[in-house]
Amino acid sequence: MNSMADSKNVAKAIAAGGKVRMTPSEAFVETLVAQGVKDTFGIVGSAYMDAHDLFPLAGIRFLSVAHEQNAAHMADGYSRVTGKHGVCIAQNGPGITNFVTGIAAAYWAHSPVVCITPESGSLSMGLGGFQETEQMPIFSKITKWQVHVNSPLRIAELTGRAFDIAMAERGPVQVNIPRDYFYGEGDYEIPQPHKLERGAGGPETLDAAARMLARAKFPVILSGGGVIMAGGIKECAALAEYLSAPVVNSYLHNDSFPASHPLCCGPLGYQGSKAAMKLIAKADVVLALGSRLGPFGTLPQHGLDYWPKDAKIIQVDADSRMLGLVKKTTVGICGDAKLAAVALLERVKAIAKLVPNKARIAEIQKEKKAWAEELDKWPSPNTKTRIGPRQALAALSRAMPKNAMVSTDIGNVCSVSNSYLHFDQAPSFLAAMSFGNCGYAFPAAMGAKVGRPDRPAIAYVGDGAWGMSLNEVMTCVREKIPAVAVVFNNGQWGAEKKNQVDYFENRYLGTNLQNPNFAEVAEAMGAQGLTVEHVDEVGDALRAAVRSNKPTVINMMLTQELGDPFRRDAFRQPKRLLPKYRKFSAKQYR
Repeated sequence: MNSMADSKNVAKAIAAGGKVRMTPSEAFVETLVAQGVKDTFGIVGSAYMDAHDLFPLAGIRFLSVAHEQNAAHMADGYSRVTGKHGVCIAQNGPGITNFVTGIAAAYWAHSPVVCITPESGSLSMGLGGFQETEQMPIFSKITKWQVHVNSPLRIAELTGRAFDIAMAERGPVQVNIPRDYFYGEGDYEIPQPHKLERGAGGPETLDAAARMLARAKFPVILSGGGVIMAGGIKECAALAEYLSAPVVNSYLHNDSFPASHPLCCGPLGYQGSKAAMKLIAKADVVLALGSRLGPFGTLPQHGLDYWPKDAKIIQVDADSRMLGLVKKTTVGICGDAKLAAVALLERVKAIAKLVPNKARIAEIQKEKKAWAEELDKWPSPNTKTRIGPRQALAALSRAMPKNAMVSTDIGNVCSVSNSYLHFDQAPSFLAAMSFGNCGYAFPAAMGAKVGRPDRPAIAYVGDGAWGMSLNEVMTCVREKIPAVAVVFNNGQWGAEKKNQVDYFENRYLGTNLQNPNFAEVAEAMGAQGLTVEHVDEVGDALRAAVRSNKPTVINMMLTQELGDPFRRDAFRQPKRLLPKYRKFSAKQYR
């Protein structure tokens, strides 16, 4: 039999669910193929090289990064824009421990990232060998499921199960494989993906919620990340339109409802929309659709303690453990956000024939107009070669391609961008979510660009966080990933400096930075670099970067203007009792 015919017969046997003689490495790779894996992110290592060698023949691209944390962030960004698994893999020991921050970020973003963690050999574990550590405990609180492959003969079975759980439970999983388990041979059945069907929720809770919505005097819908994951934006809009309900985005989910829709009021949370906050404050019923109602996303902002104290809350979440966890709910619906929106609309229509509430719609438009005008007039002065951050963010917003995917890092300017980022399609907005780690935005944008090469991928990064991810510019050049980084260069760790301004009498310890010209650094790496010093150059620079289809770093020179403190809820005025701590010298602070 010729090799081509033999290959076809093997493929048929695998697809039919029959057992085929192969090596554990082959079984592992065939399981990735069955799960539709086309791209993986990581750094090559001897611990899994036998399987790694098969990737190209299986049609799997391996994107080699500069640091493993960024591989996990790339897998996260890839997953969030494609709706598919993101896969990262690295060398045992230090390569795996470098994944931790990225996997934690994926956990709070509900991203189905599969973290493959090759481990020291099964016969040498516990002896303190080279690159050895216990790899399961460190991921135990930041994964939905973990599995240690306890036999080479179970490598396909357990890897396949991990992929299924990652998608079903919307979060990262860990597959831990002793490095010697990639070798040998056996009879393997390659598991096929399991598709989980979700429901709208229980009929009793849906009925109760529909009655509340039909009778509400001022209903407000909070559209969360679950709406994006379920593909339910149109269904959310249909429900909102029938109720004449304003729709607010949950924190860092500015793409969960189209910004151009008349009922869209913008995001809650830090530097969010005053229109959204003022309108939800009037609600007698809040429908939190696909949102866990995270505590940071409903904190007072702009001097407004806006969360309605007496409103009835209907919460819809696919994870029953989230219902009523943060906010006391009147009705909790365990269901898919899209299907729940459809079911609620059907039930509300059966209860009441509603007509457009012209007064409420006019109020929505009034608040949106007032906020847009206030934001437009917000002072953010330029200097000779530095741009006011709000002017830069507004100019970037005006020049942003309609189909752009934007990732944001944590930090003062990046967080202020929450006021200026508007989207009409989803998924488009990637943020580090409540884990809030620096160094997230650029690798997430890279992963998004790999997953959706047809769309521009733009990262907003502060100059402090840029120091953690600029090494991946080399990856972009080598792997031909035309991601764009907008680096807000203001010579400071802005979010923490603002705390020193407000609470520590301008004593700057560790918050001042001395930066190179980041555009020149990018050019030295083989990418395109642009320096922007005037606000009228901002839009042209962004458009040129996207049009070039090259990896580009925009070195955005900003003033040191700072937005409101990021964590006012977590600070108290400092108190000093010992005499030596009450004497401050400016020389000690830089």
